[in-house]
Amino acid sequence: MAFEISNEQEMIRLMARDFAKKELEPMAARWDREGTFPVDAVKKMGELGLLGMMVPPELDGSGAGAVAYSLALQEIAAACASCAVTMSVANLSTEPLLKFGTKVQKDKWLADLAAGSLLGAFALTEPGAGSDPGSMTTRAVLKKDKYIINGAKVFITHGQYADIINVIARTGQEKGTRGLSAFIVEKGTPGFTVGSREEKLGLRASNTVELIFEDCEIPAGNLLGNPGEGFKVAMMALDSGRIGIASQAVGIARACLAEAVSYTGQRRQFGKTIDSFEAIRFMIADAATKIEAASWLTLAAADRKDRGLRFTKEASMAKLFASETANAAAYMALQVHGGYGYTRDYKVERLYRDARATTIYEGTSEIQRIVIAREVISEQGSASPS
Repeated sequence: MAFEISNEQEMIRLMARDFAKKELEPMAARWDREGTFPVDAVKKMGELGLLGMMVPPELDGSGAGAVAYSLALQEIAAACASCAVTMSVANLSTEPLLKFGTKVQKDKWLADLAAGSLLGAFALTEPGAGSDPGSMTTRAVLKKDKYIINGAKVFITHGQYADIINVIARTGQEKGTRGLSAFIVEKGTPGFTVGSREEKLGLRASNTVELIFEDCEIPAGNLLGNPGEGFKVAMMALDSGRIGIASQAVGIARACLAEAVSYTGQRRQFGKTIDSFEAIRFMIADAATKIEAASWLTLAAADRKDRGLRFTKEASMAKLFASETANAAAYMALQVHGGYGYTRDYKVERLYRDARATTIYEGTSEIQRIVIAREVISEQGSASPS
């Protein structure tokens, strides 16, 4: 892969950085401490076009593309990882509509999602169906011109504040991932309620809730794509979502590195700043190298997406490497801070907690390895001489 960041993409990155430093960084610690979902900040992100970056201009989106999206998300994550995951899921929620939605559905929801006047979410995970969506039990039954949904979803990002939710439910009798379908459920629909709110280790300003469906009636026209395409919709969304989480992880890692460099340049021991010690310099060098590699892996996946190429393997590679790099960078940053890093007076304590989730959601590191191995074996098999 060889490409250069365009002037437009660089302008978007700088715009996101400026917004993040002025609007997010000063408040991030307080939002985390209080577990506050930053409603006003999310609306401002929408006004800046950061929530509809895949939506083309003719559908009232910014049409910035995946590379610009990744660059912007890195900047948001460096200031507030919670806002970054909100941005990631909001963008993810537009993609099923773009790829599978009817003209009526697009006209009804896409412009408002792109502008941030509506907030979208994605509901796949269930209490007994995490890495294995084939064990999903939430069911949607067609009765005349309506679908009746019953079941529950868990760990839904900003589900309490979402206006529309992409919901995957079982419509057929087939076992496993066959027979799943995708739907749009609007906030306020009778039979749809928000359940318990999770108290999390990190990303505490990102609202995470349970969603409950009890004889929830939605119009048949809210079906996304065809019946039985739910797994296809979900996997397409997850491929894109993994670019988002990889970008978030790179942003967290960059913030960790910045905090480590700043602190070690000020902290004095044995008569000199600790950044003069070889052990510290090696830690910083290793982190910086891995972060650069993670960034390019992520941009490579985003570039393939922008060019309309298959990017499943590349997105999983980026998500795996970037998330584990973020955790390593957080460990390094806290370690060089010593005891101070373990206190809430320093940003690295929050970064350390926020980084941990990146190896879990949008598919664990173990799931990414399964996906990568499957793709590599498939590619090698198809390339083998007959």
